[in-house]
Amino acid sequence: MLTVQVGVAVAVGLFDDIGPAGAAFLRLAWAGLILLALVRPRREQFTRSSFLACVALGTVTAGVTMLFMGAVARLPMGTASALEFLGPLAVAVVRSHGRGRAYALLAAVGVLLLTEPWHGGTDLVGVAFALGAALCWASYILLTQKVGDQVTGITGLAVSMPVAGLVATVVAGPSTFGDLTWQILLYGLGLAILLPVIPFTLELLALRRLTTGAFGTLMALEPAFALLVGLVLLHQVPGVLPVVGIGCVIAAGIGAQRTGARVTPPETGAPSVA
Repeated sequence: MLTVQVGVAVAVGLFDDIGPAGAAFLRLAWAGLILLALVRPRREQFTRSSFLACVALGTVTAGVTMLFMGAVARLPMGTASALEFLGPLAVAVVRSHGRGRAYALLAAVGVLLLTEPWHGGTDLVGVAFALGAALCWASYILLTQKVGDQVTGITGLAVSMPVAGLVATVVAGPSTFGDLTWQILLYGLGLAILLPVIPFTLELLALRRLTTGAFGTLMALEPAFALLVGLVLLHQVPGVLPVVGIGCVIAAGIGAQRTGARVTPPETGAPSVA
């Protein structure tokens, strides 16, 4: 979560040059090339089902990345991240039981305090982008666990990330190519390692050990990271209630981590394609 939010904050510096969609496209395209070159996935490592899951994961990865960058361009980082968290929260509420659901609801209270929607005057297009990212993020959590369970190591990411790069290229590439320089390309390469290569790899590994409910609740910490990174790097100063909200989501995250281990660890394999 820390690398995600630092990566987003740093990527804001590209908005003036290539726009939020262009910044997302550049990161995803580089990330896809990096993972494809390092992992070199082979056909026999996938079943038809697992390969299609990787393609679907790549598509929603592109969606969550590009929509969230569009939201950050119009909303404070903490607000955009809090709205985006509604996706993981929905997963947490649906997939959790007992104390797990209570932690999810505590996280929801924290996110409400972080967002402060009663103030009004919020950019509605930015809100729409953030809510779209929330829907994609919920799908991302479920698909990431499915891919992590079916494909060994990080091989699944070596398919999903190139797919995400292709989707982003189709959507934002044509309007961005003319603005690219060698400096921007190298900047994008560094950003791709910070986000999404490192965090998406860690999230895949985490979802092999945590339930989707616990993982979704832990994601409540993302708005808190966004608020703190926005304060340090973008000088976006929070009020008292957002600080209280951080306390709520931290408490919920601790509870989710303590009770969210998967009962049966997944057994990944590499069956041949039928």
